[in-house]
Amino acid sequence: MASIKERLHRGYAQTMELKGKPLADEKSQYQRIKIFDTIANGRVMTLDGVVQITTRDESAYAEMLTHLPMLEHGKVERVMIVGGGDLSIADEALKHKSVKEVVLVDIDGRVIELCKKHFADINAKAFRDRRMKVVVADAFEYLARPEAKNRFDLIVGDRPDPIGPGKALFGETFYDRIKRALKPGGFATFQTGVPFYQPEEITDALKELQAHFPKSGLYLTVVPTYIGGFMALSWAGKGARLGTPAGIKKAARAYKRLKLKTDYYNPAIHAAAFALPEWIARLVP
Repeated sequence: MASIKERLHRGYAQTMELKGKPLADEKSQYQRIKIFDTIANGRVMTLDGVVQITTRDESAYAEMLTHLPMLEHGKVERVMIVGGGDLSIADEALKHKSVKEVVLVDIDGRVIELCKKHFADINAKAFRDRRMKVVVADAFEYLARPEAKNRFDLIVGDRPDPIGPGKALFGETFYDRIKRALKPGGFATFQTGVPFYQPEEITDALKELQAHFPKSGLYLTVVPTYIGGFMALSWAGKGARLGTPAGIKKAARAYKRLKLKTDYYNPAIHAAAFALPEWIARLVP
């Protein structure tokens, strides 16, 4: 039976058995894109051999990067997504009626085109939503544009690991531009690797966030196909803090009032996400 193997972490790999022939396998200007169906994990997309999304567990990632900060904020109107060409994060953000605009900026237009075709079960509503704006551009460059200044209540960094075209989405200048684009009281959230295999990514990212934002921190989710157990999501704020008792209670009330339909997120998960095992807590500078 045909299979595909991911080797993201040194000395470790995961293998997925395929169901039928690959739906897409091509090299864009920036990366190799593969989309295929699997026996155990639904439909999957890899970029340069690294799993980006599966239909079986995408909710654990997309919902935690969006609903957790949005419900604590309470009045998110404008959202920017760095990367996110599959539109799973955009789809979650658009569930909030307060949102007036979601701007997705991805450097690889071919990823967006292929995901529109092959992940319609996840993103069809987002592509039809008038509030959705898709921009094919370098997000690092976009953040420096005049129209981005003080524009967004939430910026979600759905960035890849710091290799290849994703390297520019880490480091001091990137965080400066994120801060510039956030409104007062706004939040930014980022995927920050798997602590079990990428501990240095967490420590380095949090040090940079602490240097640029008055408030920052870490919370956790579990995405089975992002191998290694817990996945770290970091956050930064221009004034407010995520994960306070008051913020968690506010989010729980909002979740009930809005009647959000979710597969992973709920108020209990929200509160638990800020509880760090000791070995992860030691990675926080």
